[in-house]
Amino acid sequence: MEAEESTLDKIRNRPRFKMYTQLTKESYTEHLRDYLEVHKEEFWGNINTEMATICVKTKNDHFWKPHLSLSTQMEDEQLVIRGIFGPSSAVWTCFMFFYFLFTILWMTFFTMFYVEKQIKSHDYPWALTASFVMLFLILATYVSARIGQILAKKEMLKLRKFAEESTLKFEIKS
Repeated sequence: MEAEESTLDKIRNRPRFKMYTQLTKESYTEHLRDYLEVHKEEFWGNINTEMATICVKTKNDHFWKPHLSLSTQMEDEQLVIRGIFGPSSAVWTCFMFFYFLFTILWMTFFTMFYVEKQIKSHDYPWALTASFVMLFLILATYVSARIGQILAKKEMLKLRKFAEESTLKFEIKS
């Protein structure tokens, strides 16, 4: 098995990795279920042939509780296991909504400011200030995502270890 990780993964909101193995989808799925059963006091999840979602069991749940989404597909007669770390889909959707909303508002306010200057009007004196506020909110959204990743670092490492061990140990036995 070999794993790929790029420097871009260090700055993404949802770090990801890719592993190559000689296993079949069915044998990998079966082994993943067995591995999850053996480690059920530490992890929980939902597994099927195409996708698996794994989480670390913790005493307290927080908004950035990381999940590991594993997807499998065949490429060049090898099984490719793609892993994406991230929060629950509800939290991820909320972050994307904030990015979208604040970016649209920033473009709107900056356009209002620019047009006001071009036509020498004074109808929107607050537009430039509002565009800076939107930039600050975009930055605040990004920073809160990064803080969440830092707080969940131990859980993300456990999930990464889960992904590697659940594949490596099976390949060694086979």
